[in-house]
Amino acid sequence: MDLENQKRVKEYSEQFGPENLVVILGAAEGEAAGLAAETVTAGDPTYAGPLAGVSLGLKVYHICEPEMKDEVDAAVYDEQVGMMEMVLDVDEIVKEMSAIREQYTKY
Repeated sequence: MDLENQKRVKEYSEQFGPENLVVILGAAEGEAAGLAAETVTAGDPTYAGPLAGVSLGLKVYHICEPEMKDEVDAAVYDEQVGMMEMVLDVDEIVKEMSAIREQYTKY
């Protein structure tokens, strides 16, 4: 997650309260999604950005997870995500995201 997005997430968490935010990711690989998820839950593991040492504990999902897919209009999902979903290892992404939520999510 780039430094500007870390800054935005931190500001929104302060403005709205972490219990009122859900972060939805779209990374193409489980490892990348997991790193971004860890950043918004436990803090930036690289200690390089605004979330270094900041544990927000936010809820975080990948757009391809069933929980998110079910929340989006099917036609919109197919148009915006459908092609990408066909080439992703969705099982790997779900496994990575679930592990991060179990370990770090507070809200």
